[in-house]
Amino acid sequence: MNRFKDFTMKWWQAGLFKIGMLALGIAVGAYWHGLFIGFLPALIALAALCLAYTTSVWWKQ
Repeated sequence: MNRFKDFTMKWWQAGLFKIGMLALGIAVGAYWHGLFIGFLPALIALAALCLAYTTSVWWKQ
Protein backbone atom coordinates (compact mmCIF):
# COMPACT_ATOMS: atom_id res chain seq x y z
CA MET A 1 0.00 0.00 0.00
CA ASN A 2 1.51 3.29 -1.13
CA ARG A 3 0.43 6.09 1.20
CA PHE A 4 2.06 8.76 -0.93
CA LYS A 5 0.48 8.00 -4.29
CA ASP A 6 -0.84 10.83 -6.45
CA PHE A 7 -4.55 11.35 -6.81
CA THR A 8 -6.90 14.05 -8.02
CA MET A 9 -9.85 15.52 -6.19
CA LYS A 10 -12.69 17.63 -7.45
CA TRP A 11 -13.03 21.11 -5.94
CA TRP A 12 -15.93 20.10 -3.70
CA GLN A 13 -14.03 17.04 -2.40
CA ALA A 14 -11.06 19.25 -1.49
CA GLY A 15 -13.49 21.64 0.18
CA LEU A 16 -14.95 18.83 2.28
CA PHE A 17 -11.45 17.75 3.27
CA LYS A 18 -10.54 21.31 4.31
CA ILE A 19 -13.75 21.70 6.32
CA GLY A 20 -13.08 18.38 8.05
CA MET A 21 -9.50 19.36 8.91
CA LEU A 22 -10.68 22.75 10.19
CA ALA A 23 -13.29 21.06 12.39
CA LEU A 24 -10.69 18.62 13.70
CA GLY A 25 -8.28 21.46 14.46
CA ILE A 26 -10.95 23.40 16.34
CA ALA A 27 -11.96 20.29 18.31
CA VAL A 28 -8.36 19.49 19.29
CA GLY A 29 -7.70 23.12 20.20
CA ALA A 30 -10.85 23.33 22.30
CA TYR A 31 -10.21 20.05 24.10
CA TRP A 32 -6.48 20.45 24.76
CA HIS A 33 -6.22 24.24 24.94
CA GLY A 34 -4.06 24.13 28.06
CA LEU A 35 -1.52 21.88 26.37
CA PHE A 36 -1.07 24.09 23.28
CA ILE A 37 -1.12 27.55 24.88
CA GLY A 38 2.64 27.48 25.45
CA PHE A 39 3.25 26.72 21.77
CA LEU A 40 0.89 29.38 20.41
CA PRO A 41 3.57 31.80 19.07
CA ALA A 42 5.44 28.93 17.38
CA LEU A 43 2.22 27.55 15.88
CA ILE A 44 1.26 30.97 14.54
CA ALA A 45 4.75 31.41 13.04
CA LEU A 46 4.57 27.95 11.46
CA ALA A 47 1.14 28.70 9.99
CA ALA A 48 2.35 32.05 8.62
CA LEU A 49 5.40 30.43 6.98
CA CYS A 50 3.38 27.61 5.43
CA LEU A 51 0.70 29.96 4.15
CA ALA A 52 3.31 32.39 2.78
CA TYR A 53 5.02 29.57 0.90
CA THR A 54 1.74 28.28 -0.50
CA THR A 55 0.76 31.80 -1.54
CA SER A 56 4.09 32.34 -3.30
CA VAL A 57 3.76 29.06 -5.23
CA TRP A 58 0.18 29.94 -6.18
CA TRP A 59 1.24 33.45 -7.22
CA LYS A 60 4.03 32.12 -9.49
CA GLN A 61 1.67 29.75 -11.27
